[in-house]
Amino acid sequence: MSALTLITALICCSFTGETTHVSPPNIIIMLMDDMGWGDLGVLGQPSKETPHLDAMAAQGMLLPNFYTANPLCSPSRASLLTGRLPVRNGFYTTNAHARNAYTPQEIVGGISKDEILLPRLLKKKGYVSKIVGKWHLGHRPQHLPLETGFDEWFGAPNCHFGPYNSSFRPNIPVYNNSEMLGRFYEEFEINRKTGESNLTQIYLQESLDFILRQAEAGRPFFLYWTPDATHAPVYASRPFLGKSQRGRYGDAVMELDYSVGRILSQLQTLDIDNNTFVFFTSDNGAALVSAPYEGGSNGPFLCGKQTTFEGGMREPAIAWWPGTIKEGTVNFQLANVMDLFTTSLALAGISPPDDRTLDGLDLTPVLLSRSHTLQNRPIFYYRGDELMAVRLGQYKAHYWTWTNSLQEFKEGIDFCPCQDVPDVTTHDQREHTPSPILFHLGRDPGEKFPIRVFNPEYKEVLSRISPVVEQHKKSLVPGIPQLNMCDLSVMNWAPAGCEKLGKCLKGPKSEPWKCDWPH
Repeated sequence: MSALTLITALICCSFTGETTHVSPPNIIIMLMDDMGWGDLGVLGQPSKETPHLDAMAAQGMLLPNFYTANPLCSPSRASLLTGRLPVRNGFYTTNAHARNAYTPQEIVGGISKDEILLPRLLKKKGYVSKIVGKWHLGHRPQHLPLETGFDEWFGAPNCHFGPYNSSFRPNIPVYNNSEMLGRFYEEFEINRKTGESNLTQIYLQESLDFILRQAEAGRPFFLYWTPDATHAPVYASRPFLGKSQRGRYGDAVMELDYSVGRILSQLQTLDIDNNTFVFFTSDNGAALVSAPYEGGSNGPFLCGKQTTFEGGMREPAIAWWPGTIKEGTVNFQLANVMDLFTTSLALAGISPPDDRTLDGLDLTPVLLSRSHTLQNRPIFYYRGDELMAVRLGQYKAHYWTWTNSLQEFKEGIDFCPCQDVPDVTTHDQREHTPSPILFHLGRDPGEKFPIRVFNPEYKEVLSRISPVVEQHKKSLVPGIPQLNMCDLSVMNWAPAGCEKLGKCLKGPKSEPWKCDWPH
């Protein structure tokens, strides 16, 4: 049996052997913003305020060893949609060593035209694709979603920072497809004092409308749902404000949980749940620098967003597909967001590009079998241009450690509050390549007890990890960095459609500079 026939057979057959899927499955990827591993009740959050996500896990598969590709938003999103590490797809900087970089509105670059994004490939099988929410892969016209393969878009190109004085910095636009409808803090209000905003409800309704339209037309669809309510400044609509035991951040989580429940319910109402693959995860770990009022929880893991410790890169992850994914399963396969690219193509029956290196693996054998695991694949932890750590099996080796500079730390910017581990959570960039710091994540998920160098276990484990690292570095061909240059003139002064609304602003002349990425 050919590989393609085997994949098709796996997709078409549920665990009971029924052949119910006569067309490619719909695909929904729900990517949260700064939501931590420990924010879900099913993963131990004590307030138990995520009943719909907990039910989703009970009806599907929980993946506790799921990772992002980078501890920051833009690079992880680029990796999900390209199936490639940020250092390959260009979403990194070489302005300084091991610096996190993203796409603020002064960034000149964006996703490279040489990258092939998931929605473009899904068109081969007639998929209609829509993104609802935050894009974050570049806000200039050539980088926007409809230029990279999506058919529809409702949302914003950047984070909802603000409000700004439009004389110096414009507020972020909200787009409907290729034209702006208004701006955050103007037509799309976010009340910084109360935290009230209807954005999550708007994003929910856009998603429900899209699903209904495609179901009625009988077309396979890809929905990339990327609400950003849990990114500081966090927000929620009035019915959810003040409801959580966790404060405003918890309010935002509760509204997102409610929204997930509404989307899954609509799939069932439309009788397309048995032909829809849904995956829920987050772009990076919880932003502990914003906690506890506007940041979440990374559970037992060390540190948070911006770092390559477990709290920065291990994510909540749930796969749901009634009748195909066995309900109530937990699979400890090491997996990451890049796998969603390759897995989605496999589910659609599309061969992945063969002219480039892909870092994502096809997870269908894991998802479609109760206990199957793939080969003992590594997880690479990158920060900017540097490979900071590698996980293989239960072991994680740190080749570099760094939280942020001592100067930033003294100014109150703390990525690891109350979690200092001597010689591990360092405030200088410390190289450990000659003798990597080694942890057993099964015994020590919090990375607090390094295995001693003279322990026989240390030598045996390094003999397995070192060749993996050497081969990875030897074969790596970095992409051209896209996040090096900034320029105030490229900000969202006059997005397409602004003239119809009388919302065009005049920007300054072009004076590009090398972006300063402090951490």
